[in-house]
Amino acid sequence: MTESESRQSNASSANGGDSVVELRGVSKRFGSLEVLRDVSVKFRRGETAVIIGASGAGKSVILKHIVSLLKPDTGEVHCRGERIDTMTERELVAVRTHFGFLFQMGALFDSLTVAQNVAFPLVEHTKRTAADIAKTVSEKLRMVGLDGLQEKKPAQLSGGQRKRVGLARAIALDPEIILYDEPTTGLDPIRSDIINELIIKLQRELNVTSIVVTHDMASVRKIGDRVVMLHEGQFIFDGSPEEMETSDVKIVRQFVEGRAEDEQLAGIRMKGKP
Repeated sequence: MTESESRQSNASSANGGDSVVELRGVSKRFGSLEVLRDVSVKFRRGETAVIIGASGAGKSVILKHIVSLLKPDTGEVHCRGERIDTMTERELVAVRTHFGFLFQMGALFDSLTVAQNVAFPLVEHTKRTAADIAKTVSEKLRMVGLDGLQEKKPAQLSGGQRKRVGLARAIALDPEIILYDEPTTGLDPIRSDIINELIIKLQRELNVTSIVVTHDMASVRKIGDRVVMLHEGQFIFDGSPEEMETSDVKIVRQFVEGRAEDEQLAGIRMKGKP
């Protein structure tokens, strides 16, 4: 049994394989562009699910529906047994505390220190004392290997460090679900691997459900218990990373191999070149 299969088995056994997030028949259109078409998917408690697909396929739109930053044109979104797409913004405040969100570029506040960035959700959503908040900030920074950088500003950090501070902020409220939007974008392979290791570490130590949007196939293979692929507004694949590697679905094979078709290269290749 591979490491990925072992983690998936453990997550399902420990939690009965129950879904913590579910989209039911979700469709979304922006003007004349139909991004999601009758999408239905369940994300199981304790698993790390990776969403892949071409740029513009709607992967980030899925994440935004999960936290109700977007509402479906048709269909339903459920979280922890509750339908959330019909909730008011006031009702959603409590729901969103169960989520951590690592944005693509980290989305840190430039004017705040590292400690203030990580403390932000604690200040906004709790009534903890300053001392308690400082202790939690140190704990979360320690988990991502950055304790001691509390007084630094984002501009003084590397790209990988900013991502890790963003991750520390994402786990500040001890969420049940962490959403990652392209967590390794802009990072070199070594720093990307550090982020991958942190995703695995948090899934194990905090028993969170992780939903990761990425183009990084090395990340997919390393962190995923499960892979789903979005194409032309619908999921066309749902399986383990090992099943992804051997899939006979043409679009999946092309994506896994990073291979453009001849028709996609028309007008790009130089005459006389293969």
